[in-house]
Amino acid sequence: MSDQLRTEALPPVEDAAFDLADPAFWRLPAEQRAAAFRHLRSLDAPRYFVERPSGLLRRERGFHALVRHADVVAASRRPEAFRSAPGVTTPEPARWVRLLFGDSMVNLDDPQHAQMRRIVARAFTPRLLGRVEEEIGAIATRIVDEVIAERPTDFVPAVAAQLPFQVICRMMGIPPERWPLILRQIDQATEHTGVRRPLRARIRIPGQGLRALARLQRVVAEVGRERRRRPTEDLISALVGADLDGRGLTGRELGAFFSLLLVAGVETTRNALAHGLHLLSTHPEQRALLLADPERHLDGAVDEILRHATPIIQFRRTVASDQLLNGTRLARGEKVVLFYGSAGRDEAVFTDPDAFDITRDPNPHLAFGGGGPHYCLGAHLARQEMKALYRELFTRLPDVRSVGEPVLIPSNFDHRVRSLRFTFG
Repeated sequence: MSDQLRTEALPPVEDAAFDLADPAFWRLPAEQRAAAFRHLRSLDAPRYFVERPSGLLRRERGFHALVRHADVVAASRRPEAFRSAPGVTTPEPARWVRLLFGDSMVNLDDPQHAQMRRIVARAFTPRLLGRVEEEIGAIATRIVDEVIAERPTDFVPAVAAQLPFQVICRMMGIPPERWPLILRQIDQATEHTGVRRPLRARIRIPGQGLRALARLQRVVAEVGRERRRRPTEDLISALVGADLDGRGLTGRELGAFFSLLLVAGVETTRNALAHGLHLLSTHPEQRALLLADPERHLDGAVDEILRHATPIIQFRRTVASDQLLNGTRLARGEKVVLFYGSAGRDEAVFTDPDAFDITRDPNPHLAFGGGGPHYCLGAHLARQEMKALYRELFTRLPDVRSVGEPVLIPSNFDHRVRSLRFTFG
């Protein structure tokens, strides 16, 4: 999240001054939250936060906050000790939701996770990926053509959301006439993720996100049935077709994967693109460096944007057996939460971690996870999309820049940008 969001006077950070389990914490200005994570990284061991009791028994729940780079990597690379099931999001998905919609890959452990990831990995053939990379450049060109012709003022819907959405739909083989419906459902399904809604809104639109998710899965299931009968050279055809083990994704598995791809492939890239434009607009010396030699600095700019404005804030894990991590004893069944953005500002790993520096090298950020079996399958695709769009934008519109501050949606899950005004010559 942009470091341009500041307050006039920041209170001293003490143990009792903030609570990562309180939704109010995620509405604080970015600098106050950054100060809280700096304090947590300075402690001898991960701190435990108590969540509000939930359920009929009103049992106390909580989590150990993993905020250091080394701790996040350790938990990520030990899936036998830190399990993803029953869910990595906060709150965890209800059992009936998982039964109805299927388990997302991010919520699975081996052997189920390994089996599904193997099917998906085999579907990403070199031929498919080569075609997708060609389409990324063409889509970026069309988007900038439309920007020049129509002169929109909000970067998020006109630019940042368009590229990853169109790429995913084309890669999956979703017919263009269904795109507007899918885009509306994405907005409704993800609008309140990680956000505590007011009671008034919960009463007015109960289950809106779940209804949108059901519509998304219905659309992709219909396309999947068609591709089983008449396969084409798209990702859905590859996913529903039998792999070397004679197994393809079922309709429910396909729907769950598509929903994950839309969040992981559209929402995160959209937010990273928007934060990136704002960072390059508010750091003119870094912008000048990039424009002077794009081929030299574009990779570094993308990685620094991902580090500085890490798209996913947190995932949680469940401790599978008693563990000792960074001096803390973790009991079986306890929860740990991996804070990726905090790991990306760890002073033990990054020099001057709060600075935005596109020449930073090395840059072992954790925007795509801390390694291990859940490392993001779409990392390469996301980087290609960001590079293609920035290359097209800054080549053809070298004075493009954000205007004012981004409008952010308070969330403990992702760095979501609702809108970002922008302009060019």
